[in-house]
Amino acid sequence: MRALSLVCSLKRTGESSSTEILTNQLAEVLVHDGVHCESIRCVDYDIHPGVGHDMGNGDQWPQLRDKVLGADILVLGTPTWLGHMSSVAQRVLERLDAELSETDEEGRPILSGKVAVAAVVGNEDGAHKIAADLFQALNDIGFSVPAQGCTYWNGEAMHKRAGQRAGGRGVGHGLRGTQRHASCAIVA
Repeated sequence: MRALSLVCSLKRTGESSSTEILTNQLAEVLVHDGVHCESIRCVDYDIHPGVGHDMGNGDQWPQLRDKVLGADILVLGTPTWLGHMSSVAQRVLERLDAELSETDEEGRPILSGKVAVAAVVGNEDGAHKIAADLFQALNDIGFSVPAQGCTYWNGEAMHKRAGQRAGGRGVGHGLRGTQRHASCAIVA
């Protein structure tokens, strides 16, 4: 089983990112259960605006699209900005919009049979709103969304102890449940 984390932080690789910390915590749990995980910071790619598979002129979305199509589980991670997902996450959803018209040989959405989960950095209310927006969009294009399929960071991001509680435990709310439900949805 393969999982792909699309980290939609505004920060490029090399800069500290709470979103990446949270998606990595989720990946650790998935790896423990035998899932191969890959993580990509989307901001490192030149993803052109649009709703097609390839917008041309150096668009790097086709590389990411191939990875999405090859994964069994999609983890979409985003920070919260003013109560909304990042512009990078919005761009990813816009590009995934191209999959609405794609079907397999049996007429099912091409992303049918794949599971999507969310990892949101932000306060509880913002995280719930973003999860709702992400899950509606991802379900529309064919992903299955498991029960309790979101983990969120409920605390100060990038604080001295960002990502850690006393005793070294991660702060992802529902992290184990998210992983368990994602794995069960794939098996079902």
